[in-house]
Amino acid sequence: MPIIVGIIGGTLLMVNRLFTPELTPSQGRSDVLGVMISALLILTGLLWQQIQPVPPERVQLIGEEGFELSDELPDFVKTELAWASQLLLTNTVTRSLVIYHRGQVILRRGILGPKSEVKPGPIVQRVLDKGKPVYLVNLNIYPGKIEFDYLPENTQGVICQPLAENGVMILGANAPRSYTKQDEAWIAGIADKIGNSLDYIKS
Repeated sequence: MPIIVGIIGGTLLMVNRLFTPELTPSQGRSDVLGVMISALLILTGLLWQQIQPVPPERVQLIGEEGFELSDELPDFVKTELAWASQLLLTNTVTRSLVIYHRGQVILRRGILGPKSEVKPGPIVQRVLDKGKPVYLVNLNIYPGKIEFDYLPENTQGVICQPLAENGVMILGANAPRSYTKQDEAWIAGIADKIGNSLDYIKS
């Protein structure tokens, strides 16, 4: 918008100068001021274009959409997981979701990867051991991406969020660097809610 206004203003000043038979000193000063304002508007517009970040490129994840939930879970936990996973898939950039708890996969939803079994690699094991989340902003640049073979092969970003005592929620995105700090805080809050429900499941 500033660029358009600046160009229009500069053009009108030029047209006005061409059709003015006699230029007065006051009009000359006004023209100079108008040219400066138009140039400032154009410069502001160009700076805004450079400052605005380019959104990350999204891809279509490879795989079929599905929803798998463990039959061994109590009904109230199934309801909780269905609700939470739906929120994550519709309100964040998450397109694939896996929940691993006490050595087994209890939920897969979204675009499903080729494997249904989760074997914790170094990254997921670190989350389980330390209870702290790990955000891989661009999965393609991490050599350890091979451990996420249960996610779609072209997953762009991953969050591994701890939940309960022996669980982790693994979220796959279809664009790199796409989770915001607000998303991360919201995911952590939902993980705490799921963890409270899973705490009732003791073996």
